[in-house]
Amino acid sequence: MSTTRFLTGITPSGTPHLGNYVGSIRPSVQASRRADVESYYFLADYHALIKIDEPARIQRSTLEIAASWLAAGLDPERVTFYRQSDIPEIPELTWLLTCVTSKGLLNRAHAYKAAVDQNLAAQQEPDFSVNAGLFMYPVLMAADILMFNAHQVPVGRDQVQHIEMARDIAQRFNHLYGEHFTPPEASIEDSVATLPGLDGRKMSKSYDNHIPLFAPRQQLKKLIAGIVTDSRAPGEAKETEGSALFQIYQAFANAEETAAMRQAYADGIGWADAKQMLFERIDLEISPLRERYAALMAAPDKIEEILLAGAEKARKVATPFTAELRRAVGLRDLRTAAKPSRDVKAGKTALPAFKQYRESDGQFYFKLSEPGGRVLLQSAGFGSPHDAAKAIALLRQNGTLALTEMKALLQQPSGVTEDQVSLALKQMMAAE
Repeated sequence: MSTTRFLTGITPSGTPHLGNYVGSIRPSVQASRRADVESYYFLADYHALIKIDEPARIQRSTLEIAASWLAAGLDPERVTFYRQSDIPEIPELTWLLTCVTSKGLLNRAHAYKAAVDQNLAAQQEPDFSVNAGLFMYPVLMAADILMFNAHQVPVGRDQVQHIEMARDIAQRFNHLYGEHFTPPEASIEDSVATLPGLDGRKMSKSYDNHIPLFAPRQQLKKLIAGIVTDSRAPGEAKETEGSALFQIYQAFANAEETAAMRQAYADGIGWADAKQMLFERIDLEISPLRERYAALMAAPDKIEEILLAGAEKARKVATPFTAELRRAVGLRDLRTAAKPSRDVKAGKTALPAFKQYRESDGQFYFKLSEPGGRVLLQSAGFGSPHDAAKAIALLRQNGTLALTEMKALLQQPSGVTEDQVSLALKQMMAAE
């Protein structure tokens, strides 16, 4: 059974709201329970620094969001749950990716373009008050995703561009340095991709139109009562299309409940009654989570312990992978500089070489070839470039010993002897 890696994060910029819950937290928790899924969930506190200069706010929001995920049922034993800033390999990877990312690609990022357009409309310089963090946001996001070679990234439709940019960056790096990254794909639930807020626009803290996820019952009821509706009176048929109230209800209701609400709209339900139905449906789902959330917020030491354990787990992947990437780009031990080079054009001694690549079946392979091109060793397929790279590293470091241990994963083409393969590995080990 193949495994799909899911990765998602939330920026700790404020108290989590219903949009965060239905668009990220809930589907992520549901996905984490599948047997065929490997899940990575993180608190994107580096991202928060782009727009927030209040340290206490970032700290408080990190606690609230961690508690929200755990209250919603995320099991840290089943997933890798960590704080972004606890993984030093991520900013290092951000720089490696920055060096292969074109400025033109970043110029097209929606957030940056919106800031420029706003400045131009105000007759300011295009980059007025635009910090480099905002401009580089897509590269940091790409590093978050590519560090763990995520296959699927659950996002709202407004974030799809960032996943496409991460794909572009991954493919550029792979083109220059070999197949190291899996180009990710966006995972969107169309019914809840972007939840509307109280005023009908996207629910967002920046618009001040959000409903806090764990608001007390009375506050929740009051906020729902403030959802903007039209002037149609009770008894008049109402449109579900474009109705923020209906869209929020649909995000929490099952198919039968949604159909019933749709019919109620057609029958002319009064807005007060529709809002009462929405309140009851949301509270039905959130109420048991609210109690768990309160208990977690009262135990920050427990949450800190969980996040540090998650960081340790994440770094078991990130640390060796970063070492592989450093070597790929040329950040290497200088004692190898005087060893024979593989650059045939420069007139120096060429060595056997590994080549890693991906086939149309989605699997990752590698082969060991002589300088003249004859293949000495061919691997079976691996599920990720990281696994293929680990196998190559073992062969580089342990030579014939690893060859024996990995026999089931390797094959020699017809006419190639074990002695020839062993000699090639010894030559490579001598040159390391």
